[in-house]
Amino acid sequence: MPTMADVARSAGVSVATVSHVLNGTRPVLPGTRQAVLDAIDALGYTPNTLARSLVTSRTRSIGLAVSAISNPYFTEILQGVEAAALERGYSLLIADPHDDPAHERTVVQLLHERRVDGMIVTPSADPSALLAYLGRHAVPTVFLDRVTDVPAESAGEPAPHFDQVCAESAEPMARLVTHLAELGHRRIGLVAGLPGLSTTRERITGYRQGLAKAGLDYDDRLVVSGNSTSAGAEQATASLLSLAAPPTALVTASNTMTIGTLRALRERGLTVPDDIALCCFDDFAWADLLSPRLTAIAQPSKEIGVQAVQLLLDRLAAPDRPARTVRLPCTFVHRTSCGCPERSARGGSSGHSADPNRPEQPRKGRLS
Repeated sequence: MPTMADVARSAGVSVATVSHVLNGTRPVLPGTRQAVLDAIDALGYTPNTLARSLVTSRTRSIGLAVSAISNPYFTEILQGVEAAALERGYSLLIADPHDDPAHERTVVQLLHERRVDGMIVTPSADPSALLAYLGRHAVPTVFLDRVTDVPAESAGEPAPHFDQVCAESAEPMARLVTHLAELGHRRIGLVAGLPGLSTTRERITGYRQGLAKAGLDYDDRLVVSGNSTSAGAEQATASLLSLAAPPTALVTASNTMTIGTLRALRERGLTVPDDIALCCFDDFAWADLLSPRLTAIAQPSKEIGVQAVQLLLDRLAAPDRPARTVRLPCTFVHRTSCGCPERSARGGSSGHSADPNRPEQPRKGRLS
């Protein structure tokens, strides 16, 4: 079995240089680094990860605690995290907290006990126990998708440094609402997410901002929680449709809830957009395969994952640097479920993306 010394002889460098390339403990010239990597590949050398961790006190592993891993949005985030971690020589240990505060605290402790170098976590609606554990043990952590209030200094102890990365939520949601208002809708319903999540709060804020920009009054009867689940959204949509003056347009706050909303509309024999317009937060791979094709806000999911890894590695390199919150822009994906006609090749991009600021004539619907 080849050794580190064999790699050093083959690359024409010292054993220390090979160690620096493997462990990232010191910058190495690009040409020298490539020579070492080529020698490792040619000889089939496999580093002893356990021995290396005893020397460096690092396992080169990251704990990833992400709820709803089966959700396509989080699956794409996971792909981004995995690709970025692998590129930098890190492996992942993955757990699903199930958006349950007690289970969240348990899985994070289990990951910590596996001696991961740091963690990337999507915090639950009540992350108090999580924050206490991470702060007490000074675990380098990046919060993903959802932001949270970091505890202040107390009893002379410094506040923990938690970095955060997420997509913008308020402005994109406001854009959906103003677009529907420009199409003539005056009663726009919102199927909101799980109470307590930062994404839920911010998207409700964006919904209200969109109404205000369009000169429409806020009506709390038109905002119903779908609890970030398909079944919850189906019930929420049914309650909105049961109002004496039901909405003529709906906005769903996540891709999972869009499915529940579509089920509720189908059960009532309503068609989109002829009977009711629909826009959704979160684009997904088959949104343009439905009929009609869904107008949506696309989040930069893979980039969120990549940024989370970079923030964590920056934190590991400089533990005392100021905490950072990174917000990434979203994309308005303009299709036809909002009631706009299909765009021709002459008119633009066949409904994929467009400036919604110019009003278009709505399809026939129940406007009030």
